[in-house]
Amino acid sequence: MTPDSWVPIPDGSPFPLHNLPYGVFAPADGVRRVGVAVGDHVLDLAAALGDDTFARPALNAFLAQGRDRWQRVRADIVALLTDPARRADAEPALHRRADVELFLPFEAADYVDFYASEHHAANIGRMLRPGQEPLTPQWKHLPIGYHGRAGTLVVSGTDIARPHGQTRPPGTDAPVVGPSRKLDIEAEVGFVVGTGTPLGTSVSVDDFADHVFGVCLVNDWSARDLQAWEYVPLGPFLAKSFATSVSPWIVPLDALDAARVAPPTRTAPLQDYLRDGADWGLDLALEVRLNGHLVARPPFTAMYWTPAQMLAHLTVNGASLRPGDFYASGTVSGPDPGQRGSLMELSWNGQEPLTLPDGTTRTFLEDGDEVTITATAPGPGTTRIGFGEVTGRITAGGGPR
Repeated sequence: MTPDSWVPIPDGSPFPLHNLPYGVFAPADGVRRVGVAVGDHVLDLAAALGDDTFARPALNAFLAQGRDRWQRVRADIVALLTDPARRADAEPALHRRADVELFLPFEAADYVDFYASEHHAANIGRMLRPGQEPLTPQWKHLPIGYHGRAGTLVVSGTDIARPHGQTRPPGTDAPVVGPSRKLDIEAEVGFVVGTGTPLGTSVSVDDFADHVFGVCLVNDWSARDLQAWEYVPLGPFLAKSFATSVSPWIVPLDALDAARVAPPTRTAPLQDYLRDGADWGLDLALEVRLNGHLVARPPFTAMYWTPAQMLAHLTVNGASLRPGDFYASGTVSGPDPGQRGSLMELSWNGQEPLTLPDGTTRTFLEDGDEVTITATAPGPGTTRIGFGEVTGRITAGGGPR
């Protein structure tokens, strides 16, 4: 048990007092509101703090209030949960996590997906451009990204209907319309923007923490066969826009001080606006499970571009930020085969089927498959904090009419 909190927190809980991730939940009465996870419970912040900011079905109003406010509320929550004299008043605001329903924790304003893993980008390049330089010429000079579809962000646990679209089967000259046969995962880390910026301004790498509220887990489902046919010259479209799953808990940046690390060694000079400055690499250890079987352990420490650099590049052209803007890292992959964050890499585009512990094999996802991504990060001392999970199960889907 955690000795400094009156809330019972089991040893090894992913949600110790140092974590306090934010989410949106509904208890038995069915009314959505904002809470924080602590141990096996969720604390109803509107009831516990007497603050109507949290009596809403999304975090956006709180996100808009800025870093000073985020830090004051965090300090208030810690004080509440560690003061025995306040237990009687606050305890009725605690709900067992097992008894509540979780929802998408924020209303997404815009969504950007990056391509920040050198190992992932190089693997894809080797598959698609054999015999050529695996990285494109600009890759180490800027964080490559694209604008996704905010309206199809879904919370963990939402079933994912197999997408339909155009593909061109190998050896044919004409496309066909049908279900994707190369449905894939992308194990990613997401970043939720709080404080906005005016159009025409940019955010420095040094100001990252003033604008980004917290971190979550992402599975950016990808239809590789749709993507191969459609992506030249404008990039991902229907192959990505059908669904992106997001974990229900947003871990605040203030919980990740012990997880901050230097980024990998740079092998190309950086433009001034992308200088590394403060260390915003993050020591996050991801795990990917397919039908309950562990298939990969992608390390976020290996990411070439940091989230601070991603935000700086996202805004260098003067693009504005809004509370609820969301961006993701792109697939997290490490240098070893067991650290690859997509099935395209794990099966080498289907050429090397992945054998699961139950004897079944996979190249890409089949109907009924369930994928779960989890992650932990260092906390104070020897503790580790968790991010919950992002899970999705593949269903057949209805197809075009």
